[in-house]
Amino acid sequence: MPTPTSIYQLKITLNDSKPPIWRRILVPDSISLHQLHTILQIVMGWEGYHLHQFIIDDEYYGDPEDDEMGDMKNEKRYRLNQFVRRKGFKFIYEYDFGDSWEHIILVEAILPIQKGAQYPICLEGKRACPPEDVGGVWGYEEFLEVISNPKHPEHEEMLEWVGEDFDPEFFDIEDANLGLRQFASRARMAK
Repeated sequence: MPTPTSIYQLKITLNDSKPPIWRRILVPDSISLHQLHTILQIVMGWEGYHLHQFIIDDEYYGDPEDDEMGDMKNEKRYRLNQFVRRKGFKFIYEYDFGDSWEHIILVEAILPIQKGAQYPICLEGKRACPPEDVGGVWGYEEFLEVISNPKHPEHEEMLEWVGEDFDPEFFDIEDANLGLRQFASRARMAK
């Protein structure tokens, strides 16, 4: 990764989630879109089972091996600082084209690098990431209704699938930051 010149504070919000599911992170401006994809998987809590893409200024970026149409640009060749010019810039990260988890990424601030600070880091977030393959935002709403109603015929089955301890209100920032530290360590070792 090239040496960063600044840090971006990004707010990632899962589109159409009510109440909102979001994360706030700090990332070096020089990361590739591919690295940002990995960071988003970690902080949101996704497992990386599905295809993804970024939509920036009406252009599509992702893994060209997953591109059936042949119009997707290789996310490994593009760095975040090639797009972000100002605070307030927005773009989209879509994960799992079947469930269509669309994330709105907002550049909240462009900050100086703090000497000795570790990046990327998650500053805060709200609510748990929906389980993989739950059926998108609308499927997740139905899922939450089922697990909150012990009389629902699918209640036990859904709890068994997701785990008895699933709490839709809980975001584990310590786990997210542990994953980010491991990611940063692997990135340093790959240099």
